[in-house]
Amino acid sequence: MNDISDYIVVGGGAGGCAVAGRLTEDPTIHVTVLEAGGGGDSWVVNTPIGVVAMLPTKINNWAFETVPQPGLNGRRGYQPRGKMLGGSSGLNAMVYIRGHRSDYDHWAALGNTGWSYDDVLPYFKHSENNETHGGQFHGQSGPLRVSELRSDNPFQQLYVEAGKQAGFPINPDFNGPEQEGIGIYQVTQHEGERWTAARGYLRPHIGQRANLRVETGCHVTKIIFEGKRAVGVQLRQNGQLKTLRANKEVLLAAGAFQSPQLLMLSGVGDATALQAMGIPVVHHLPGVGQNLQDHPDFVFKYRAKSLDLLGISAGGSVRMLREFRRYQTERRGLLSSNGAEGGGFLKTDPSMVAPDIQLHFVLAMLEDHARKLHLGHGYSCHMCLLRPKSTGELTLASPDPLESPLINPRFLEHPDDLDSMVKGFKLTRQLMDAPALANARTSDYQTANVHTDDEIRAVIRATADTVYHPVGTCKMGVDAMAVVDPTLKVIGLEGIRVVDASIMPTLIGGNTNAPTMMIGEKAADMIKAALRQ
Repeated sequence: MNDISDYIVVGGGAGGCAVAGRLTEDPTIHVTVLEAGGGGDSWVVNTPIGVVAMLPTKINNWAFETVPQPGLNGRRGYQPRGKMLGGSSGLNAMVYIRGHRSDYDHWAALGNTGWSYDDVLPYFKHSENNETHGGQFHGQSGPLRVSELRSDNPFQQLYVEAGKQAGFPINPDFNGPEQEGIGIYQVTQHEGERWTAARGYLRPHIGQRANLRVETGCHVTKIIFEGKRAVGVQLRQNGQLKTLRANKEVLLAAGAFQSPQLLMLSGVGDATALQAMGIPVVHHLPGVGQNLQDHPDFVFKYRAKSLDLLGISAGGSVRMLREFRRYQTERRGLLSSNGAEGGGFLKTDPSMVAPDIQLHFVLAMLEDHARKLHLGHGYSCHMCLLRPKSTGELTLASPDPLESPLINPRFLEHPDDLDSMVKGFKLTRQLMDAPALANARTSDYQTANVHTDDEIRAVIRATADTVYHPVGTCKMGVDAMAVVDPTLKVIGLEGIRVVDASIMPTLIGGNTNAPTMMIGEKAADMIKAALRQ
């Protein structure tokens, strides 16, 4: 491994891929990307339905857990995160969502100049290559492929028809002028294959750009500082301890859990907590690891007999053999499904500026993140709260860089969150009980006898968990708990920025994959602008 680069990108996920791909468009900028996992280019990753195989395993997956959650009856939550080039874009449900205009305008109102919706929309468009939508809100020439689903599944039409029957607006583009409504998600796919951040931003350039180096199997254990300046990283690769220096900056893109973990391991964080761990303090920055926010999620589950739904049965196995052959020849059908085909953004109060509930309609009856399997077939509908008031924190379990951090999102600890989810439960049930869907099921697996508000609260506490959108642990801002400034530089230090979802000051109203690539795009632009000065 070359021991010097201009920029070291720690983490090959959505933010890391985007910033590295854009920076190396300039042949004079030398970038090394360090990814702890593998290449992430297997058939399991690239076949969309492979997400079902990966969610309950440690294949390409850090598979973290939370500390026990009082708001979830003391249960530990499951926190899958991608461990491969492409990061979680290699194991997510490929839903292409940006969030609501008001989310970014709120960031700007908090003092984050340059992060309003009008400021970030050009970066979303620059990233996007949308096969369907163009115009004011969409790009059609970026590295990130966005397409319609190719599953041809009839349950899409049943879902949309149920939305009409329940009186909800139908929305053909959740990323257009209006987010509210029911519809079918666009996905980060191209011709029926998963399109990860790595496929868009890195793979076309590996071996083609002399200024881009990508190393896998590299677990970065420490950021090296000289005084207050980051000058490189220490890492383990193939059992060996190595050092790599950065001429210009270290770009931390290890995600909402491991970016703050690495900062703390390197002596950046709350001084008292670091000293208690025996870690020498480089810089007191109390916000590191604080402000953890995530979407709490409840899942409705229904049994059904249709072989158009994923499940375990003799007939389903025969069907999957046919679908496998179809996918091989056409890249269409059930294997091209992202699972969560239907979507929705709803308001629990019509006076709200933006929807506060998001739905994911899934072509399988999933329980406990697909870790509990059932015979037969069915479908599910996720209902998540978009802007929870509960905030948690991430802390070190020990000074050992190979030990997982302590993840505490504090789900449902703020009483307003559970009240809002009860309202969201009732809205979603209207959709699920509309004739188009109600007539397609054989039974309600979990909520048939749940009617009163107290019964709804009980089933939510008993089964809710994350929908995989942790953010905020290195938050951008201008207040005392901010970790990075609006240029993503770590406050009080030199030569280091954070470029991932951990910089989000507040949780956006939607999936976080596309916004994290937008952050990488904007970071590259800011870095290039600084070089020109």
